Amino acid sequence: MVRILKTEKLPVKIWLKDVEEGAMMQIKNLANFPFAFSHIVILPDCHQGFGMPIGGVMATEKVIVPNAVGVDIGCGMSAIKTSLTRINPNNLKSIIEEIRELTPLGFKHHKVAQNFDLMPKLKGIDFKFDELPVISREFNNALFQLGTLGGGNHFIEVQKGSDGHIWIMVHSGSRNIGKQVADHYNNMAKKLNEKWNIKGTSDKQLAFLNLDSREGQMYSYEMQYCINFAYANRKLMMDRIVSVFSNEFKNEINFAPIINIAHNYASNEIHFGKKVVVHRKGATQAKLGQIGIIPGSQGTESYIVRGKGNPDSFESCSHGAGRVLGRKQAQKRLNLKKEVEFLESRNIIHSIRHQKDLDEAPGAYKDINKVMQYQKDLVDIMIKLEPLAVIKG
Repeated sequence: MVRILKTEKLPVKIWLKDVEEGAMMQIKNLANFPFAFSHIVILPDCHQGFGMPIGGVMATEKVIVPNAVGVDIGCGMSAIKTSLTRINPNNLKSIIEEIRELTPLGFKHHKVAQNFDLMPKLKGIDFKFDELPVISREFNNALFQLGTLGGGNHFIEVQKGSDGHIWIMVHSGSRNIGKQVADHYNNMAKKLNEKWNIKGTSDKQLAFLNLDSREGQMYSYEMQYCINFAYANRKLMMDRIVSVFSNEFKNEINFAPIINIAHNYASNEIHFGKKVVVHRKGATQAKLGQIGIIPGSQGTESYIVRGKGNPDSFESCSHGAGRVLGRKQAQKRLNLKKEVEFLESRNIIHSIRHQKDLDEAPGAYKDINKVMQYQKDLVDIMIKLEPLAVIKG
């Protein structure tokens, strides 16, 4: 169900009832951005970000905006369905312990470089490796970060599906290489925009690069490399988790093909007859028939969905539940005992032990079921996934 805001230069199509004040200011900035196309899309998981709110979609002509992609380029979801229809608590605990041993969490990296061949390949570009300032500088460090979860809202989860099967889900991104690319090109764009004296861009945290410029082309390529790296990162973790399950069940288990989708990126697409750059920041592509993943919060349901290809949303849907409390707010306001009781009442192996863990507690997030209700015209629910065990970054 969409409502339309018409107070700015471009209309804003909004798939939720209430928008926080900080996010609304950013939405209005987007609607007045000089290179925005057609309208702005705000999805039901919307909350304030840097420059552009999380849960936003903006199409542009001839320019690309680093802050409209964000710092965790290529962050996204992967999920695999197993042939298991049940899992006992002892098996589950053993699996979780082994996954923790194999997967560095938070700021931790591997102690040895991972296989060079697992890194994305440099192809289809006019630049040499040493002409790409961030990738060439960060490549060796990234070898130690490949197959690591990271912190924040990243997680590994074992789930029971409404289809009767056990599922595995991973949420992670491009680690430090993505942040370095984002910061490098956003700073470059700010300097250029200020030099050109263009209003409503760098002063609104929406500095841009011209697509046909060398800087714009370099960002586009380094961004795409980070998207590929983020997937390689998720896939390596998933491959190791699959091995853990196989060992636990003595290979008497099968796995469906991996489902993968990113939710922080920009891509060249055609909408309403125009070639545009669609920026999805905390938003998932939902083309007609496209399979996607919309996670809930730690302790609540997640969903495998099928896109409806709604043109009004630039064929997009939400990337998750969306926050109602910032991380520090959640740590101060939420009640540790109540959050733990909620998780334990659902028999979930969880990661909340201390007050500092409340930044990712269920109470810090919107109700995922309401979020799904708001976007019934964007996706169909295929499978509901109930959490059994959660590993947090």
